[in-house]
Amino acid sequence: MSRPDFYTLDCRGRVLALDTPRLMGILNVTPDSFSDGGRFLHPDSALSHAEAMINAGADIIDIGGYSSRPYADDISVEEELSRVNPVIEAIRHHFPEALLSIDTFRSRVAQEAYDRGIHMVNDISGGQLDPAMIPLIGSWKQVPYLLMHMQGTPQTMQDSPHYDDLVQDIWMYFVQKIEETRAAGIMDLVLDPGFGFGKTIDQNFRLLDAMDQFQELGYPLLAGLSRKSMLYKALDTHPEDVLPQAQVLHDHALRRGARILRVHDVTEARKTIQLFQRMQDNGFV
Repeated sequence: MSRPDFYTLDCRGRVLALDTPRLMGILNVTPDSFSDGGRFLHPDSALSHAEAMINAGADIIDIGGYSSRPYADDISVEEELSRVNPVIEAIRHHFPEALLSIDTFRSRVAQEAYDRGIHMVNDISGGQLDPAMIPLIGSWKQVPYLLMHMQGTPQTMQDSPHYDDLVQDIWMYFVQKIEETRAAGIMDLVLDPGFGFGKTIDQNFRLLDAMDQFQELGYPLLAGLSRKSMLYKALDTHPEDVLPQAQVLHDHALRRGARILRVHDVTEARKTIQLFQRMQDNGFV
């Protein structure tokens, strides 16, 4: 499949062009996320953080109420809904022009978020944890589906992850999922290799360097590297202490074809994109 020069996403009638890289700001409304758990659990604090990210240049706000860090506690659908629904409603009320994504692998959560006006679904399981998810997204037509690769579940994914061939195994996973989503009627798809989701630190770096190979599948790529363990464990530090180093990996991801960066630190990532774009416009990358 030939790779297009650039992509567009139809977000419920609003077109998001990916001719330049875009930023997805992370809004975790959980008590136990690995980096910012508990900070934005209340709708007021979540709304303030969303405003700050929008003002800093986030193109999309990704709202998640289920912590997907390794070995995170499982929670009920009702608990997840109680976390995300008030936040979606608050942001839609105060910032009606903001593009919103729901970070969930559960079709019921996706449906309630859709009813409240979200524009895309970010599914860490690619439909593997809820078989109703892909048919549901397909029925909506104008909602992009961000499909990630994960080996196992958040509770098991770091228990000795193994691949016969890391890049080829993920490639074949994407091929199968592309066929499944097309058959379901999904119009716009974004592929996420899933850094940190069932990969060792070395596997994450190998995957990042090979990310450009997935461009040949013909869909835009998302890189979620922000504050991941491949950074802070490799440097023997903490998630909040790797901001400069994260920008190095963000630049590498952009050079390897990423069109969306999913980040905690929007201001810094925006500057990285600006410099990358300047280099690209001058023909240096």
